[in-house]
Amino acid sequence: MRAIAVNEWGGRDKLELMELDPPPLAPDGVLLRVKAAALNPVDVGIREGRMANAFPHHFPVILGWDAAGVVEAVGAAVTWFKPGDRAYGYCRRHELEYGTFADFTTVPEGYLAHMPEDLTFEQAAALPLAGLTAHQGLEIVGLRGGEYLFVTGGAGGVGHMVVQLGVARGARVAATASPANHAFLRELGAEPFDYHDPDLLERWREWTGGAGADAAFDAYGGESQEQAFSVMRKGGRLVSIRTPPEPRAGVETRYEFVRPSGYDLGEHITPLIAEGGLAPHIQQTWPLEAAAEAMEVLEGGHVRGKLVLTL
Repeated sequence: MRAIAVNEWGGRDKLELMELDPPPLAPDGVLLRVKAAALNPVDVGIREGRMANAFPHHFPVILGWDAAGVVEAVGAAVTWFKPGDRAYGYCRRHELEYGTFADFTTVPEGYLAHMPEDLTFEQAAALPLAGLTAHQGLEIVGLRGGEYLFVTGGAGGVGHMVVQLGVARGARVAATASPANHAFLRELGAEPFDYHDPDLLERWREWTGGAGADAAFDAYGGESQEQAFSVMRKGGRLVSIRTPPEPRAGVETRYEFVRPSGYDLGEHITPLIAEGGLAPHIQQTWPLEAAAEAMEVLEGGHVRGKLVLTL
């Protein structure tokens, strides 16, 4: 099979288009013929070796954790899928070796969900990691209808999912972005804030009538996280996916590392797609062979929504 992999950690020059054997199929596993695979910032971290201490690894390491495709084969114990089914999922295994930037990938059946009927493979591939991160993060902070939610980086891959899921829960959502993305955030249902605005807190107070944020979702850490803390009310809840936040008086803080879950995809993400309450935005697609070019765009920052490889 074709695969984009690395034989050593480093920059984009380490990416190679290789011919490798398909991954082995476990008794509870699903072998997926990949039709599309989304890029995520973690792919850069893996390529550079920044995840090597967190996961066992075996070279060559195939990159990619998001996939949508067609079931090629199933293990003897699998009951949810059969060959020919269209499936999508967040395919993070417990070791770094068999990623999704390849013709085939394999994961336990519980990682996958049946694809929504109306989505293309590219759209479905853009959903799992970002959608699950957004859903699980909002579950952590217990977001409820009518609450104020503050989102950092609302136009990004995870951020634009958080905005849509927050709106679907009935929250009043505000999100930071560059001015070029403010119209996009309004289309998603969020009040846009310029993350460079030195008067962001004052503007927040004007928008809310002096109320603080009940919940915040931080995607970037650093100054963005500090902006989130600045608008929180006493007793508010903040979750970060970038860095474990330091405890703050009067604010409940949590760190999220997203978990694969076909159940969450099938029960919480797929129905919203069918109802029109959630849609992935894809900025650009590339063929598998152009993975290095796609990564260059990802590393440049300011991506609106998601970037996807097609096979």
